Amino acid sequence: MKFRTGLVLGTTVALTLGMSACGDGGSGKDETTSKVSAEFNAATKGIVNPSDKKGGTLRFGYSSDPDSLDPTRIYYASGQNFMRSFYNRTLLTPDSKPGEDGLKLVPDMAEAMPEISADKLTYTFKLKDGIKFEDGTAVTSKDVKYAIERTFAQDVLSGGPTYLIDQLDQGQNYPGPYKDTDPDKLGLKSVQTPDDKTIVFKLAKPFADFLYLLPMAPGAVPRAKDTGAKYTEHPISTGPYMFETVDPGKKITMVRNPNWDRNTDPVRKALPDRVEVTLQMQPDELDKQLLDGSLDLDFAQTGVQQAGQAKILLDKNLKKNADEPVTGFIRYFTISTKVAPFDNIHCRRAVQYAADKVALQTARGGADAGGDIATNMLPPNIAGHDPNLDPFGSKQGKPQIDKAKQELAACGKPNGFETKIAVRNKGKEPKTAEALQQALAQVGIKATIDQSDASLYFRSTIGSPDNVHKKGYGIMTAGWGADFPTGTGFLQVLVDGRLIQPSGNNNYAELNDPEINGLIDQATAESDPAKAAELWKQINAKVMDTATQLPFVYDKALNYRNPRLTNVYVYSYFGEWDFGSLGVSDGK
Repeated sequence: MKFRTGLVLGTTVALTLGMSACGDGGSGKDETTSKVSAEFNAATKGIVNPSDKKGGTLRFGYSSDPDSLDPTRIYYASGQNFMRSFYNRTLLTPDSKPGEDGLKLVPDMAEAMPEISADKLTYTFKLKDGIKFEDGTAVTSKDVKYAIERTFAQDVLSGGPTYLIDQLDQGQNYPGPYKDTDPDKLGLKSVQTPDDKTIVFKLAKPFADFLYLLPMAPGAVPRAKDTGAKYTEHPISTGPYMFETVDPGKKITMVRNPNWDRNTDPVRKALPDRVEVTLQMQPDELDKQLLDGSLDLDFAQTGVQQAGQAKILLDKNLKKNADEPVTGFIRYFTISTKVAPFDNIHCRRAVQYAADKVALQTARGGADAGGDIATNMLPPNIAGHDPNLDPFGSKQGKPQIDKAKQELAACGKPNGFETKIAVRNKGKEPKTAEALQQALAQVGIKATIDQSDASLYFRSTIGSPDNVHKKGYGIMTAGWGADFPTGTGFLQVLVDGRLIQPSGNNNYAELNDPEINGLIDQATAESDPAKAAELWKQINAKVMDTATQLPFVYDKALNYRNPRLTNVYVYSYFGEWDFGSLGVSDGK
């Protein structure tokens, strides 16, 4: 996930699917045992300030705009966390609990976990009674199916997860509902709605991770209220809040949804009366307002800036209200295989050897606040991670100038060449691009940095291969966390050559290696987690051999929480605080 879903447990975790929803409002199995005192990293260990007090306004700050508010198009982790918490209910959702319990999928709109056929090809869900849209209309299975069908309209609604397209199209070449000339007779044939309470998914072949795709999906969209690309201006809520105003570049406000029924939703606490997100803030100003109490938390959850880090880590009164989880994300650069001279592997290898990973780590905040040096493309919390996989000897952190120059000679560019580095204009990323730029200059590679708007960056800046070619982006800054907690959920979409798309593309390098693709097919069909992990280990090694990916940090993020926040804990599924459990102690 582009700064998306990231598991935060420090060891490899095998997820389990919960068999029923929790009944305690998502506050944990036993608050007496999970409650922790406010101290540094307390929210990584349990629940800080547990409370059921309602009222007040939860105040976010954000240095960008959300990539979208349309659930079909949201892909950033913070956006997934936000929509899941406040306005988009799905058939299944990760449980609202700290620790490993937060890794379990539980029913949300579904009344129970699905009935699965013996051949693992048919998944049947029943919807709960009493689930309504914000206008009071009952949610039906047809609304759920329509929401899934919208995902297929990639010409209109690009940018979001496309896993369901891969699993459900099955050769139909379904164009999405806007080009479906006769919805009553056509529609997506692999999803069936025999009655208003039943929805059935038919797979063409077993896919062990299918249930993990559903929490990322748009839960339900009423056809009559769908405005296509403009739906982001006012998505119709099924959750505890609905949009009051959406003012791009300025502010988002949400108020309670009067047609949300708490009895159908034991997952979300829904404590504040109001939710506000101030947009396009300067990062240092955002940090200032966090520390002075004007804001409650950072929407992005990617960590305070370097000046803020110093203040927090050196002041015990501030530090006790901060957390620094290992997020499960990798920060990396991807190198194009289609932009010259990087169509030559030796030119890509020259970049690998020239990179100064200590400088890149420092730009992210150093070993304490930025993360550990990364040597390959599977992070430590994903099964298949190999701590010894380091094909370019980068664990030492320092550039290898002689080897870089040898690779430049091998690619016919002994004196170096010119290229462009694409980067989002937010947070710590411009500084990481500058660190790479300076390292490459040491071997004669002259890199120009091209900053662009964060909200469009992954969808159409580097997510459009045509734009990458046109702009000459040889190197692109990126970050990634697991869409769901397996090798499939982390790595496939980045390296599977069959998933390259004209817009909203995630295989930025346009890597299309038949051997890698074949191993991916084996891994995604493997139901034994240990065997699947071994296959992903092999895939990871082969990806690194292509020199298309330059991982530099297994990420940490130092985030500050307003002391007035209640029910604060790091949500293992997202690597962030659980937005949907938060309240404010002063009721303001």
